[in-house]
Amino acid sequence: MEATMMVTPRLARELAGLGRLGADSSTESVLRGLTTALAAGVPGCSGGSAEQWRGDRVLVSGSHSELITLAEEERELGEGPAVEARIAGRRVSTGDVLRERRWPGYASLATRCGVRSVLVLPIQVDAVLLVIGLYSVRADAFPAQGSAELGDMLAEQVRVSMANLWEFEEARTDAAQLHEALAGRAVIDQAKGIIMSTSGCSAEAAFEELRRVSQHHQVKVADLAKLLVEEHNRAS
Repeated sequence: MEATMMVTPRLARELAGLGRLGADSSTESVLRGLTTALAAGVPGCSGGSAEQWRGDRVLVSGSHSELITLAEEERELGEGPAVEARIAGRRVSTGDVLRERRWPGYASLATRCGVRSVLVLPIQVDAVLLVIGLYSVRADAFPAQGSAELGDMLAEQVRVSMANLWEFEEARTDAAQLHEALAGRAVIDQAKGIIMSTSGCSAEAAFEELRRVSQHHQVKVADLAKLLVEEHNRAS
């Protein structure tokens, strides 16, 4: 198989599409899209898995549930191509798990999922390590020369996609926090109005009363204001 055949036009289109984010986009959805793109776009690839490592925390996704299970079982076993790729920080492959001698316990896990050949590509993105696995039901599905080209392309596309996702998630978090702050301010203003109407005090004095009571009961001003407004509405 020629090297260029591993990087197909379909794969290039699928990977480029990972950068298009929507309201429901998440790290898990991007990783799942990546593994699905590999399964559909790489000749001979039957499925893919992706592990995102942040320190000791890991998020696992896959094109098929069996491959998620395989990745988790390999991690628990402590040996296999993904474990070696993560520790060594380099591309790891096996042409046939039935002939493989490096990881004696891994063959039974892989063959139970119908896997014969594996290619694992570690990709570092800032403080995050992505371990991308490609699996085939055929032996010798991933030639070394094509694997290098595929690894370079994946590294470039994945870094762009993840950077876009993290910017998107940061903006979404900021928007949610702003929305929460505005909602809290609105309910505080309602509570102040209730206090002002019942006691005849100024807005400043009403807020000071809210803050005094919140400190006494060790609750947030916004939470106390919400309780006051709800109680007032029930009594109305």
